[in-house]
Amino acid sequence: MKIGLGLYRNSLNHKNYKFAKQIGTTHIVAHLTNYFSGSNPEISSGDNDGWGVCDNEPIWDKELLEGLKKDLNENQLQLEALENLNPLHWSDVLLDGPNKDKQIEDIKKLIKNMGEVGIPILGYCFSIAGVWGWERGQYARGGAESVALIEGSRDFQKPIPDGMVWNMRYKKGNPNKFVSETSEKEVWERLQYFLDKIIPIAEENNVILAAHPNDPPLPIMRKTARILINPSEYLNLIKMNKSPNNKIELCLGSMQEMQETGLESYVDQFSKEERIGYIHFRNVKGKVPNYIEAFVDEGDINMVNIIKILKKNNYQGVIIPDHTPALNCDAPWHAGMAYAVGYIKGLIQSL
Repeated sequence: MKIGLGLYRNSLNHKNYKFAKQIGTTHIVAHLTNYFSGSNPEISSGDNDGWGVCDNEPIWDKELLEGLKKDLNENQLQLEALENLNPLHWSDVLLDGPNKDKQIEDIKKLIKNMGEVGIPILGYCFSIAGVWGWERGQYARGGAESVALIEGSRDFQKPIPDGMVWNMRYKKGNPNKFVSETSEKEVWERLQYFLDKIIPIAEENNVILAAHPNDPPLPIMRKTARILINPSEYLNLIKMNKSPNNKIELCLGSMQEMQETGLESYVDQFSKEERIGYIHFRNVKGKVPNYIEAFVDEGDINMVNIIKILKKNNYQGVIIPDHTPALNCDAPWHAGMAYAVGYIKGLIQSL
């Protein structure tokens, strides 16, 4: 298995490429959507515009992707995946809006661009409300800043303002309107439409689609149903389209937070069946509706067992820390990532 690092759009620079190489990573998962900016990115639920206003940009073209891959290769790093689509590019796919067919065609173009450039994986999260509901505070060991879901801390059913989806604003919207309530059946049907249209293009271009679970894994958030909120629901995802290009963005923390138990057995099954695109290797304490993100070595997941399972099943993919608690220093994000990568590297080398 290979160790990688996830970099947000504003962190995709030579300084961080050098950092990634120095801490021992070889692969990069790149976020091209403009959330979590700054030299020390902090994850949270965001403000009234959620994670921010979407860049008004065309679908990511071949020139952009080639330039990114070239920069990484020149720094002895490999571009393993793009993680997440710009909500502007698939808002009507998620909301079943009038422009969904046009947006699907644009996503097909992106897949073709990825195939031509040689980017093997597109990670995505099929969610209307997106990542929302977290609180940020000193929740991790030693008072390190982290995120938590706390029952009663806010109204989890606060409606989504018109013009927002996936916890980002993609258009101005009508201040007197809100996103319609959506059932679980409707969301599964929208995912089926997405897979039916995109998987054949992914197969033609040797690109894997890797689905991230919904986080927080609540059945309803902001009056919209959420899917992939229990590990067993990934069996349904695979059943919907049995293509080898239909895989899982296996986020250990998100899956541990879920109501269902048995994380290790699912990791065993999915790695044995080669259904994992790549792994978010992070830890948590608790389950919905109350949990915190913990340091990788202090949560409820037995990370030693996870690495043993992956080695047993000859997992050859990439592991990244995803995000971590922030250490108290001048570079909280970098220190947190270095700590997590060192721990992962130590486990892999010692087991």
